[in-house]
Amino acid sequence: MTHRTDVPALGATVLGYPRIGPDRELKRALEAYWAGRIDADALHSVAVSLRADTWTALRDAGLGSVPSNTFSYYDQVLDTAVLLDMLPARFRDSDRTPLDTYFAAARGADQLAPLELTKWFDTNYHYLVPELGPDTDPRLASRKPVEEFVESAELGVPTRPVLLGPVTFLLLSKPAAEAPAGFDPLEKLDAVIDCYLELLAELAETGAHWVQFDEPAFAADRTPAELRALAHAYRRIGEARQRPSTLVACYHGALGAALEVLAEAPIEAVGLDLVAGRADLDGIASIRGLRDKTVLAGVVDGRNIWRTDVDAALAYCATLLGVAGEVVVGTSAPLLHVPYDLDAESDLDPALRSRLAFASQKVDEVVLLDRALRGETETVAEALHEARRAVGNARNAAARDQRIRARLESLRPEHRKRADYAERATSQAERLGLPALATTTIGSFPQTTSVRRARADLRAGRIDESEYQDRMRAEISDVIALQEDIGLDVLVHGEPERNDMVQYFAEHLIGFLSTEHGWVQSYGSRCVRPPIIHGDVSRPTPMTVEWSSYAQSLTERPVKGMLTGPVTILAWSFVRDDQPLGDTARQVALALRDEIHDLERAGLRIVQVDEPALRELLPLREADRAAYLDWAVDSFRLATSGAADSTQIHTHLCYSEFGDVIDAIDALDADVTTIEAARSRMEVLADLQKIGYRRGVGPGVYDIHSPRVPDEAEVTGLVAAALEAVPADRLWVNPDCGLKTRGYREVEPALRAMVAAARSRRAALQG
Repeated sequence: MTHRTDVPALGATVLGYPRIGPDRELKRALEAYWAGRIDADALHSVAVSLRADTWTALRDAGLGSVPSNTFSYYDQVLDTAVLLDMLPARFRDSDRTPLDTYFAAARGADQLAPLELTKWFDTNYHYLVPELGPDTDPRLASRKPVEEFVESAELGVPTRPVLLGPVTFLLLSKPAAEAPAGFDPLEKLDAVIDCYLELLAELAETGAHWVQFDEPAFAADRTPAELRALAHAYRRIGEARQRPSTLVACYHGALGAALEVLAEAPIEAVGLDLVAGRADLDGIASIRGLRDKTVLAGVVDGRNIWRTDVDAALAYCATLLGVAGEVVVGTSAPLLHVPYDLDAESDLDPALRSRLAFASQKVDEVVLLDRALRGETETVAEALHEARRAVGNARNAAARDQRIRARLESLRPEHRKRADYAERATSQAERLGLPALATTTIGSFPQTTSVRRARADLRAGRIDESEYQDRMRAEISDVIALQEDIGLDVLVHGEPERNDMVQYFAEHLIGFLSTEHGWVQSYGSRCVRPPIIHGDVSRPTPMTVEWSSYAQSLTERPVKGMLTGPVTILAWSFVRDDQPLGDTARQVALALRDEIHDLERAGLRIVQVDEPALRELLPLREADRAAYLDWAVDSFRLATSGAADSTQIHTHLCYSEFGDVIDAIDALDADVTTIEAARSRMEVLADLQKIGYRRGVGPGVYDIHSPRVPDEAEVTGLVAAALEAVPADRLWVNPDCGLKTRGYREVEPALRAMVAAARSRRAALQG
């Protein structure tokens, strides 16, 4: 048979759910395990509890289908590589347990470099990049999806195992360093499918009625060969003799040409993102292959926290009626990207609260919309009325500041332009007097227990603002002294007062709101609390000047003022949806422009405006990119172009495929760009060379996302590699990213090795 004929209908569902725990239980357990405070059994116990709570809550909320295998100790792409036994050989020959091998691939161990970390499509989630070669031999090496299905069934919750699609998995992979030129990971497609067919047979035998394959790679532009690979994969899977019914879900955008491919495949259901990918509705009536399939209408936004416009959502669903064999309601994307539960927030303004929906509330929206779609009009009438009223209020509630809007209207082209770089570089060299291969860090230093305790004490009222500021000044003084002792050329104040590089600014800008418990996973145990932009943005008072000027008063060496750029503030926030993103970015840029002016007046000679999310927000489709890059570059230049020629503007970018935005990086016109490069072994420098980049650049020479401490020889090798692409007078030596998540036992020896390597190469060049 091609598929089981006795299975129940798919039913309303979500594509995935948060996994860190409502109170970040998984984060704490992971970090305790890594520190040796708990064993593997204790970690496993936390995981079992979190999974059980999720499955039962989703069942009790009324979903027709509950997903499983969405839990991960670190990352779902890494889970897939382990499932298929596709980790690089360097992780195989050891006495480590399978769990510790898994974490070694994620974080590094001893002298083993971890897998590369990069952004998951256009989100702030990071995945680990598999490294494949001709000798990679996939085999089914784990039963995790089966074990979790059995685990949920024992709780009385039959679930739908979720798997990363074989084509997306391979498209997200990269050739290993030792792979021959021309090797394409897609060459392993049939071997991966063979493993999945074995897994599907076991899932069917165990009693799974449905399975979900995620293929978000097809929300991006794909070649004819990649589309043929998709067709081949789901023809083989669909024609399998023993398997559950199959849902293939695409999210983060429209499927485009891939929709027709999946419509013709012998599978039972296709999931559409009808928030970011509504273009799929154009011409969908002509796709005949959908008429015998279930279409999951992803009309509840899985990536933002605003309530769903129920009338618009039902209209999109209605478009599919008559086109598909059956229509069920779902989320546009997995709910991994939103916080758990709005009910955990106790201090929200009631008017704003009524406009919001976190993961738990989005599940309720899915159930409500699905019931309405099925004609249960009387039983859901009151809930629909309340939802309509909330959305109507939201349209009228966003605060507008006519002064900010008038200021933006008055801007002219000269407000976005500085003098030529050559003139600025001369002025900055005279003012700063820095050596070749100048050393610095990206900004933050470790957030110690005492720093976190001071922040908690302030929130709890155990200390007053004056005591808190005294503690932060003491920390800054220690950080400045340490950097001078290490020998860094350009210092930072360490950012002890900042809970997060975006949230800190949100707490000082009008138009933002911060939550108490709105945590979202970024990678592994790293969680962030994205603020909410709900109105026009302005800066009532300086935000960073006091801390930066205090740090500068402690040293003769230049201290960098540290700001987060407008694109990154938007990317790492939940942004209002009632105006174009570019308009909001320019409002943020004006606030930063004023902050830079005040930092200059306070005596700061260098200001860094971080834009690590520049690549992250890049639209997945080529046709949409020019408009995005136009407002992204414009907002950065608006923020920085008021600076004097002698003020050196730095920016920082991290963990992305930079080749796609290399021209935009040049267009930012920053004097120095520091950039992640250690895990990728300086790959970005080739892209910079290709466009003739002529400004300062600091490719990261050690990976701060791993606990490994590089030695001087390792750093020297990376500096030497960078010197092949960048002359010494424009090359900076720095870590990949900020040091907030690391401890001083790792940071101090790593920075000493970095400074020693820079000095050694500097002496060699002078010799």
